[in-house]
Amino acid sequence: MISRTQSIFAAAGIAVLLVLVQVHAALSHSAGTTSSGGLAAMAPTAGCGKAPTLRSGTYSIQNNGKNRSYILRIPDGYDNNRPYRLIFGFHWLNGTATDVATGQTVQRDVWAYYGLQRLADNSAIFVAPQGLNNGWANSGGEDVTLVDNILRQLEADLCVDTSQRFALGFSYGGAMSYSLACSRPTVFRAVAVQSGGQLSGCSGGTQPIAYLGIHGIRDSVLGVGSGRSLRDTFVRNNGCTAQNPPEPSQGSLTHRVTTYSGCRAGYPVAWAAFDEGHIAAPQDGAPGDSGSRTWVPAEVWKFFTQFSSTATPSPSPSPSATPSPSPSPTPGIGACRVAYTMNSWNNGFTTAISITNTGSTALNGWSLSFTLPSGQAITSGWNATYSPTTGTVNATNVGYNAALAPGASLEIGFQATHSGNTSKPSSFTLNGNTCTTA
Repeated sequence: MISRTQSIFAAAGIAVLLVLVQVHAALSHSAGTTSSGGLAAMAPTAGCGKAPTLRSGTYSIQNNGKNRSYILRIPDGYDNNRPYRLIFGFHWLNGTATDVATGQTVQRDVWAYYGLQRLADNSAIFVAPQGLNNGWANSGGEDVTLVDNILRQLEADLCVDTSQRFALGFSYGGAMSYSLACSRPTVFRAVAVQSGGQLSGCSGGTQPIAYLGIHGIRDSVLGVGSGRSLRDTFVRNNGCTAQNPPEPSQGSLTHRVTTYSGCRAGYPVAWAAFDEGHIAAPQDGAPGDSGSRTWVPAEVWKFFTQFSSTATPSPSPSPSATPSPSPSPTPGIGACRVAYTMNSWNNGFTTAISITNTGSTALNGWSLSFTLPSGQAITSGWNATYSPTTGTVNATNVGYNAALAPGASLEIGFQATHSGNTSKPSSFTLNGNTCTTA
């Protein structure tokens, strides 16, 4: 269990690391960031359209005269013409890249890449770098430079959506993710900092970036005040309205998530406080880590996938000289296609649902209805509001994905429990219209 890091990451070690932070040299910005602090537009990487030489596995890379390494996980059925999300997962003190890539310290495979690999369902490329001395001291900015060098190597060979880069980590890995939020705010779209502290430096730290902070209110290693301080840096940078978000009471074994109001468009800040200590996979209603019951991966995935790619769509073909008149559209009505993919384990599963508008009318607001088989119950979801959680479910759009143009697709998903029945819903309707299934 990952909670063993509580004894490893002792208070004395934290004190030493905090001293080291004071002597960190300033970190330089990587090439490709925007001088205005705005988000860089997505551009095809050099790896798009070419046969890749990189495969899933462990790779060595030279960085500042040192031999470093990282573990790469490429989606099954990788398509070199499709730009993928790219997600960095940073390990904790005395953890390893292997721990992150396998999830073995909590639940092998289920918790791989902090539980995001199974939720991604082959829609993202994952990277787990290895820290020096199993940590992220980032002396002289060398760990940020390592990330720069890994990015260059990957994007020269793989097709990456440069507007969809993300970073997350627990404890020291959270500190490294925070350091990237400070120093590479135009390289990474968003970060998720789990139980972190300012241990890896914060060069810059004045520009906005989408930020999710997650912290236990009974954390005795890196106190919750540390997490609040990191969060408040980006509450200010992102122009959010300052507040003291509600947090669960001690002994409740619950969590509370608050999304700040007033933030600059595209730069949300969210805070998830939970009633536990210094652990990475908390669960509601029980102490300790759980790979299959933790609510954290679903919250992180929902936060990361709320952002649309800034890829410029291909230009539409020129209309013919005498176009045929189009019928008057009927608002909210359209044909649809649904692809429903499940990833199940002993008592739970996740789904990825792709919804495609196959009609000729744009939708402005949608609701997908389906019936869950007996014994299945939704515990959390992303990119839609789910009600009720059993039986006939209505998945309704959230504010940022209400529009669905003709020919366009969007992805939603949820995590659920089951009592042995892992069959799929037999049919789907979108705004009352029966969908075909892929």
